[in-house]
Amino acid sequence: MAMAMAMAATVKPVFSNLSHIKSSSTTTTTNTTTRPRASVKCCAVRTEETQRVTLASGNDSLDICRVLNGMWQTSGGWGRIDRDDAVEAMLRYADSGLSTFDMADHYGPAEDLYGIFINRVRRERPPEFLEKIRGLTKWVPPPVKMTSSYVRESINVSRKRMDVASLDMLQFHWWDYSNPGYLDALKHLTDLKEEGKIKTVALTNFDTERLQIILENKIPIVSNQVQHSIVDMRPQQKMAELCQHTGVKLITYGTVMGGLLSEKFLDTNLSIPFAGPSLNTPSLQKYKRMVDAWGGWSQFQVLLQTLKKVASKHGVSIPTVAVKYILDQPAVAGSMIGVRLGLSDHIQDSNAIFSLVLDNDDVNSIQEISKKGKDLLRVIGDCGDEYRR
Repeated sequence: MAMAMAMAATVKPVFSNLSHIKSSSTTTTTNTTTRPRASVKCCAVRTEETQRVTLASGNDSLDICRVLNGMWQTSGGWGRIDRDDAVEAMLRYADSGLSTFDMADHYGPAEDLYGIFINRVRRERPPEFLEKIRGLTKWVPPPVKMTSSYVRESINVSRKRMDVASLDMLQFHWWDYSNPGYLDALKHLTDLKEEGKIKTVALTNFDTERLQIILENKIPIVSNQVQHSIVDMRPQQKMAELCQHTGVKLITYGTVMGGLLSEKFLDTNLSIPFAGPSLNTPSLQKYKRMVDAWGGWSQFQVLLQTLKKVASKHGVSIPTVAVKYILDQPAVAGSMIGVRLGLSDHIQDSNAIFSLVLDNDDVNSIQEISKKGKDLLRVIGDCGDEYRR
């Protein structure tokens, strides 16, 4: 932990150089201080009030459902998956209005499933239905030289798997900041966007400092996907401020902590063997470690009890409250919930998010317990640092 805190302390301030970045956006003010503008202007405009939002950067735009279906379950680590059952589940989600699917093919054949799904939609649904379907994918390349041909070939693989002429969104991740090849890769991705191979370019797990560098290089980024929950509020400490100044939006994952933020784990004691639900998925194991870093299981139980009171008041579930609280945070455009395709559905809970309104009492009660946890920015570092240590 001492090492983590020391590394966090060495992060340089990231707002000092923003004054020379230009933008056509309306200046945001806090008290009497005029905030600087950025070279790449992005924005989020609600299209169907609560359910959809439009991400935009310059002439690029993409409307998505604010609750995204995260398809990392396809690796099998969350349970065996049947292809036909999975595609049928995708159709059920889309038919219910949950029409945005987020993929990461290094977790399994998510892009292939999307290709089968989108062809079912083309055959079995009207054209206006197809227009609302969105497939957001990721690219996590090895640290090789990012040539134009290498980037093009990699993106063509995704286009073929998903059976689309143009990727709705390519979310880019880079492991090693000491290797500046991420800027080369993003510039080549921008070229592919100009050719129509990609509609929008975005990031996954980039920190605030690198996001600023990317924007200063005039690369049109519409969003950054980061871990964000009531336990992990790091994005609101640094990242959200830069996003509000530049218009880049946040898409969050880990918002229900793999299912830990649910009734299933309320009033449980994991220290007693076999006494409570098992941590039988990679996500549950990962986010249990996050709970330990934040304040431990006893404190987490207090949070669950607080969320249960709020949920009961509104007639919804704990996950619904947990997601809505994060969707209401500054700069957050959408939140991703993992879908166990063909194994379980959370369609009703997800759609309940759109009509839930948290009042001041709800927010204050959640904030009170959330702030009792440790400062994870100091313990872990900025967004994405948990993957680079």
